[in-house]
Amino acid sequence: MTEDDRYRAPALDKGLDMLELLAEIDGGLTQAEIAKSLGRTPNELYRMLDRLQKRGYVTRIDGDRFALTLKMFGLAQLHAPTRRLVSYATPLMRELANNARQAVHLAVFDRGQVVVIAQQEAPTYWGISIRVGSHISLFDTGSGHILMAFNTPERRQMMVTENQLDGKGEIPPALQDRFGRIREQGYESMPSAQTAGVFNLSAPIVAGDGNAIAALTVPYIPLVNISGAPDMSDCTHLLVDTCHRLSEMAGVRDGER
Repeated sequence: MTEDDRYRAPALDKGLDMLELLAEIDGGLTQAEIAKSLGRTPNELYRMLDRLQKRGYVTRIDGDRFALTLKMFGLAQLHAPTRRLVSYATPLMRELANNARQAVHLAVFDRGQVVVIAQQEAPTYWGISIRVGSHISLFDTGSGHILMAFNTPERRQMMVTENQLDGKGEIPPALQDRFGRIREQGYESMPSAQTAGVFNLSAPIVAGDGNAIAALTVPYIPLVNISGAPDMSDCTHLLVDTCHRLSEMAGVRDGER
C-alpha cells in the first residue's frame, strides 16, 4: 500500500472528480454523461450530485443537465484574489476620483450577489458613496449590467440563477438586448434606479479570457458650482482608461480588449 492509498477518501475523490469535470465543460452534462466520463455508474453519483446541488456548488440547467455554479469562484473572492484586486485598484481609484471629481466604487459578483469591495470618496464636497460590503442589484445597476454583459451566456445564466436579491429568476428581454451595445461601447451609462439625478457610469475589469472579474463604477452627479469639473463624457473616458489599466494588470493585452 502506497502512502497515497493509505489516506484515500473515496467519496471526496468522487466529488472532486465531478467538480473538475464540470469545470471543463460549457453547457453542463447529464448524470449519465458524467458517469460515463468518470468510468462510474449513474447510481454511484446520484447522492453526491444531490449534495453538491443542495450545497450550491452545482445547479441544473435545461432540466436534466448539471453545471457548476459560481460558488467556488465566490469562495475564492473572499481570500487573496479580492485583496490583491483591491490593492491594485485603490491607487488608480484614488487617481480617478481626483481627476473626475466624483466618487468611485469597485464591485464583484459573489455567490449570487453584486458586492461592493472598495470605495473611494469624491475629493469635493458632493459625492455619492456606497458602503463597502453593500449588496447592490444585479439587474438595476451599472455594476450588475457590466458583470453580466462581459461574461459568457452560460456564466450569465448562472449569475441570474444564484441571485436572491432581485428575485427575477430570468433576464428581462430589454436588458438582454442591451448587453450587445454595452459590450460594443465598452461601458454602461444609465440613470440610477435608486437616486434621482445620478448617472451610473460603469466599465469592466476583465481577465485574460475576456470575462469581467469586477466592475468599476462612477455614480456621476453634475457639479455646477465647481470650475473645470469634467462633464459626463470626460468622466466616462477617465473611467474606461482606468479599467483598461487595471485589466492589463490582470493579464489582458491591448489587442484582447
